[in-house]
Amino acid sequence: MNSIAHTPQPMKTHTDYLIFNTKQRQQIIDITDKVEQCRASADIDDGMVLVSAMHISASVFVNDHEPNLWQDILQWLENEIAPWDPPRYPVTKARLDLGPWQRIFYGEWDGQRPKRVVLKAMGM
Repeated sequence: MNSIAHTPQPMKTHTDYLIFNTKQRQQIIDITDKVEQCRASADIDDGMVLVSAMHISASVFVNDHEPNLWQDILQWLENEIAPWDPPRYPVTKARLDLGPWQRIFYGEWDGQRPKRVVLKAMGM
């Protein structure tokens, strides 16, 4: 039986910070292209991208790109508590692993001042 030694490759990483200063108190912003740019900068084919809103009054979520739903989402979130765990978006075959109609959105729930989002791509 032949055995081939496998040398592990070092994990690649890249970090970006996004700054949002919305004109409205509540707003939804499509950040999918920024997340993809972070993945591409890390040059990863397989891994994940951590996307975390760094403020209690903001969130990050994945949903179908359907602007008609956004008003419903804004109304629903006005009365609900957003999850505290930051979502992680898998990377498979050098692409963000989203559904065919899905995009990644930054949701601002108490805006009109600067807020940060961290993007960290990790993988090989």
